[in-house]
Amino acid sequence: MTPVYATVCIAILVVMGMALARAFSAETVYDRILGVNMFGTKTVLFIAAVGYLTGRPDFLDIAIVYALINFIGMVAVLRFFEYTAPIE
Repeated sequence: MTPVYATVCIAILVVMGMALARAFSAETVYDRILGVNMFGTKTVLFIAAVGYLTGRPDFLDIAIVYALINFIGMVAVLRFFEYTAPIE
């Protein structure tokens, strides 16, 4: 069963690279934020998968904390851009 989870970890890393490519190549601020948010979500999945792969259930706690930080950070960034947007 271990090779399956190793393959899952590699697939998640590939998707994380694709999310970073989207964040760097995006034209608008909101597309960049979406790419960074997707990267954060895949990081949580990666931490959980690596924790299961190595047999360390305490990684799930780290993944949950990272998910909360990712959510609060995205809300803060979106609020910042909402209130500092130029008036048209």
